Amino acid sequence: MGNTEPVVNTGSGLKIRSSHYKWIALSNTTLGVLMASINGTILIIALPVIFAGIQVDPLAPGQSSLLLWVMLSFNIATTVLLVMFGRLSDIFGRVRLYNLGFAVFTVGSILCSLTWSKGMAGEIELILFRIVQGVGGAFLFSNSSAILTDAFPQNQRGLALGLNQIAAIGGSVIGLVLGGLLAATGQWRYIFLVNVPIGLVGTVWAFIALKELSQKITNAKLDIIGNVTLGLGITGIMLGLTYGIMPYGGHPMGWTSPFVLSELIGGFIFLAAFIFVERMVESPMFNMSLFRIRAFSAGNFSAFLASLARGGLQFMLIIWLQGVWLPMHGVSYADTPLQAGIDTLPQTLGFLIAGPLSGFLSDRYGARLFATGGMLLTALGFLLLSTLPADFSFLPFAIYLFIIGCGMGLFASPNSAGVMNSVPARFRGVASGMLSTFNNAGMMMSMGVFFSIVIAGLSQRLPEAITRGLSGQGLPPVIVHEVANLPPTSSLFAALLGFNPLSKMLPLQVLHALPKHNVSVILGANFFPSLIGAPFMHGLSMAFMISLVLSVIAAIASWFRGRNVEDEETRV
Repeated sequence: MGNTEPVVNTGSGLKIRSSHYKWIALSNTTLGVLMASINGTILIIALPVIFAGIQVDPLAPGQSSLLLWVMLSFNIATTVLLVMFGRLSDIFGRVRLYNLGFAVFTVGSILCSLTWSKGMAGEIELILFRIVQGVGGAFLFSNSSAILTDAFPQNQRGLALGLNQIAAIGGSVIGLVLGGLLAATGQWRYIFLVNVPIGLVGTVWAFIALKELSQKITNAKLDIIGNVTLGLGITGIMLGLTYGIMPYGGHPMGWTSPFVLSELIGGFIFLAAFIFVERMVESPMFNMSLFRIRAFSAGNFSAFLASLARGGLQFMLIIWLQGVWLPMHGVSYADTPLQAGIDTLPQTLGFLIAGPLSGFLSDRYGARLFATGGMLLTALGFLLLSTLPADFSFLPFAIYLFIIGCGMGLFASPNSAGVMNSVPARFRGVASGMLSTFNNAGMMMSMGVFFSIVIAGLSQRLPEAITRGLSGQGLPPVIVHEVANLPPTSSLFAALLGFNPLSKMLPLQVLHALPKHNVSVILGANFFPSLIGAPFMHGLSMAFMISLVLSVIAAIASWFRGRNVEDEETRV
């Protein structure tokens, strides 16, 4: 079975065998997923230079929500479209739509780099162009696993999907380092232009080299109602989670806002309607009977929980490093983006070591042991991270990140292989799209969970820390009270963007009335990190413990997938 050569459909009815095609498919799909994943996080590090380039003050009124949309619009668009594109690929051809994804993503990258307006108009343009990128990313993510599953025999899919999955997860970490390098140049357009050469090569290469191996579903109809209800459901929940962390009516967060509540409730209603529709229509976008396959349902559920546990981790690590730890250790705000990206590399190293190895071993011994063990190891890493203070020693921090990286790498590839092996070949496109949807939805929801928990922790302890710190520098009590009672969201985003917000929070006339020594302390690199450090860690430790619990539940779900499954013989 391991030496079976895939059958390649040349498009003219002639079928040939190629022993090299599976490696062509692996290298091309890995390039596409890596490119899209890097793009998903490269902005986190480069946000300061991007906002400076389009001349936006991120702490101005109304900017917090736009800041989130600039960061998350790519992932939201991808998540909403994944299942629909997976279904379309089963109907019209996986390779054809994958090729289209490379082209659309490249066009979106070019448009992002050409953003011409300044201020809020520039932000809106950038958000729209990021959505175009997200459409291309949805084509890539929804088809890459299915193309690999078609190209590789069952006893090699774990390794192939493992390398592809590690490219997806590792790319999100590589994006942080690359974003720091490009941010150091001061040229924000490079953040998007870096994708263009890769996208052009990938588009041409995919068009020439990739061949359609799957049989198209010729008599299927497009499930319009299912597409609409799923899209509205995911969009509603994402909007609710995004605006739920914004201040509202004197509260530090907006979970009591009628808009947030209506979006969340409406989103869940539409998702319930989607499940009902899919069970009734003649040609559903997603065959709900696939959930009768235990390995499929357990694998998707554990993938969702794993993404929920780790999705907000990168944001919080960057806030921790860029806004707190690095300034405490004398690194200037101009240099923190690159250094923060470098300091997260141990996690990438763990991915790169554990991912391919677990994929190779799971091909021989099954997915359950490695996927379950990976989530338990990830839980251990979160437990260890929760013990660190705001001003930690780097060596244990690096070791704990490495442990989390190894755990995620151990889980990702066996879980993907187990899910894709469990479904019949004709459903691989939609199965790939659904798995990616669970991963992306978990990542997006994790942002809301992490931010909410950290903001809750800040709202409990930050006012007292600011009051104590500013009073010690001789500021008037009235001003101290006003600053201490500002929404903690501004302080959190300032830490994410890597700058001291006190220069904007404090009136100039008040600063001018203080002795020069006190002003230099307040506006210095260490003062704001020392104020936010302990309150931030209070919330972050709680978030790590939530991730620990989610990782353990994911491990339990993964164990219940069963021992082995037969891919081609599965019937629904």
